[in-house]
Amino acid sequence: MADRVIRVRLDETATESDVGALRKWLEREQRLDEKVRAGELRIHERRRTDESGAPMGIAMEIIVAMIGGSASVALNQLLVQVAHAVEAWRENRREVEDGDPPEASVDPVDLDG
Repeated sequence: MADRVIRVRLDETATESDVGALRKWLEREQRLDEKVRAGELRIHERRRTDESGAPMGIAMEIIVAMIGGSASVALNQLLVQVAHAVEAWRENRREVEDGDPPEASVDPVDLDG
């Protein structure tokens, strides 16, 4: 069975630094880190594409991929965990940096279609 994937995208106000900081934040989240260490999850950045698959400039997105044949219930739980972690990152960024943090979307992705 193909990997199940969650895509995290920040809006156009995000910098490359924001993307990298959010990826590192996700990697340090305890529940996600446990899954990465167990070989059940991968977190990485990739170049954003439009609906046709064409690259969108230098924009990046973060991919959280479940490895193997995990159930849709597990994917839904992971989606909630990732969404909470992204919101925690946005709150933290709001406290440590000037200006509002970028808006974020956290969505499951169908790699086959």
